[in-house]
Amino acid sequence: MEIASWNVNSIKARMHAVTDWLKSAKPDVACLQEIKTVDDAFPFMEIEALGYNVEVHGQKSYNGVAILSKYPIEDVSRGLPILGSEDEVDDQARYIEAIISSDVGPVRVASIYLPNGNPVYDGSEFHYKYQYKLRWMERLATRAERLLGFEEPLVLAGDYNVIPDAKDTHDPAGWTGDAAFRPETHAAFQKLLNLGLTEAFEQMDGRAGQYTFWDYQAGAWQNNNGIRIDHLVLSAQAADKITALRIDKMVRDGKKPSDHVPIVGIFNF
Repeated sequence: MEIASWNVNSIKARMHAVTDWLKSAKPDVACLQEIKTVDDAFPFMEIEALGYNVEVHGQKSYNGVAILSKYPIEDVSRGLPILGSEDEVDDQARYIEAIISSDVGPVRVASIYLPNGNPVYDGSEFHYKYQYKLRWMERLATRAERLLGFEEPLVLAGDYNVIPDAKDTHDPAGWTGDAAFRPETHAAFQKLLNLGLTEAFEQMDGRAGQYTFWDYQAGAWQNNNGIRIDHLVLSAQAADKITALRIDKMVRDGKKPSDHVPIVGIFNF
């Protein structure tokens, strides 16, 4: 089974790129982020015509996540619970989770669009946007801890807006202080992994300079001035089954591309 994650930066603007990639790559499951549309405006018919079931958690003009699957999608949850309440969820469409009913058993998958968090400071205090990022990461860890209790294959796929290490950016000094590269962000990401989760790229590759995002400005793509912020985070049951990982880099070279590219895990289930 191939499970992919891709921040498409507007499903309407990138529909040509999304359908071309789905036709060529043929992932079994695709977790999309930043679809930037309400549920009713999502292009269900076009995606379903390619053989996918679709579940969406959308929002007008901003955010939005989706799960596409060639297998049945069940037990769908939209929104990340607020700490201390399983019934109250965030009003920003950044999280959708579901069970993928594969031929060999269930796989739980989530599509995640973690907050950017910039600007970091408002005067001498953390800006509310960065505080929101850190709280959101804490809520994700709380949810992940609960899901790990099910002892099943779990793939938390998405745009984490986290540069894990200096080797994951072309310019570590230039990113110092950014919300994606701050020590508090690194600590929150490590706390998530410390629950017993594995970052698929580090397990399967780990090389420096393997990016998933290039800005539209200043020739970033042409000069390979990128960062790695899109991740597949796995439970032990999923980490034991992953056999390969790739980054579909050349999608960035297409017509009117997203600034992100897909990252794809290949699993033996």
